[in-house]
Amino acid sequence: MTNKTPLVELRNMSIAFGGVRAVDDVSVDLYAGEVVGLLGHNGAGKSTLIKMLSGAYGADSGEIFINGEKAKIRNPRDARRYNIETIYQTLALADNLDAASNLFLGRELVTSLGFVDDDAMEAEMRKIMTRLNPNFQKFHEPVSALSGGQRQSVAIARAVYFDAKILIMDEPTAALGPQETQMVSELIKKLKAEGIGIFLISHDIHDVMTLCDRASVMKNGKLVGTVDVDTVTDDELLSMIILGKHPHQKEA
Repeated sequence: MTNKTPLVELRNMSIAFGGVRAVDDVSVDLYAGEVVGLLGHNGAGKSTLIKMLSGAYGADSGEIFINGEKAKIRNPRDARRYNIETIYQTLALADNLDAASNLFLGRELVTSLGFVDDDAMEAEMRKIMTRLNPNFQKFHEPVSALSGGQRQSVAIARAVYFDAKILIMDEPTAALGPQETQMVSELIKKLKAEGIGIFLISHDIHDVMTLCDRASVMKNGKLVGTVDVDTVTDDELLSMIILGKHPHQKEA
């Protein structure tokens, strides 16, 4: 993996709000077909770091490289041009619309007469769900009637349909039951197998140990360290989060 060019490199990223450094000289990277977990307490800086990649915030300093080339990301539109999509915890779905209408929200398919082509949109939705979640059947119900896992499927389908290569997922299994969590886990594995790189923001160490290849832990705006998950225990990860101590750090 080290011989390849990272899909994403965030180098020496910093941002301050009101004099407080929310992110302080943090560097992380992500490879194609890899899941990197971002862990830390509330206020650790993980979401702020990722918002600089998604274009929600402009960095005070630091550089972003996509496929080895320096990227200029000033807003979410710029991020999309680099095939970066974000799935926030709120999912940003229109509850009153069905899955296909959510897939194409703001980018609707139209007929030659200029009318919204519901049939074509449903056909595309069925195609992508066959690939992502073959058990999904609720194509005609408003997404408000869907379960948490099904809603997550719709949000992921929307990102992937529009050719995401870099996916940011914010707490994707929060408030989901075991079955729903399993469904989302399977989706993440499929995306990974397709070569999509995923930053997974999570509070759940079990999720990170199960789904991620590496974990980057932040505390008080700084990076504690990045570890391969198969070289650390749950307790070591917890120690990184709580104590800010790298498991391979030598005692003074």
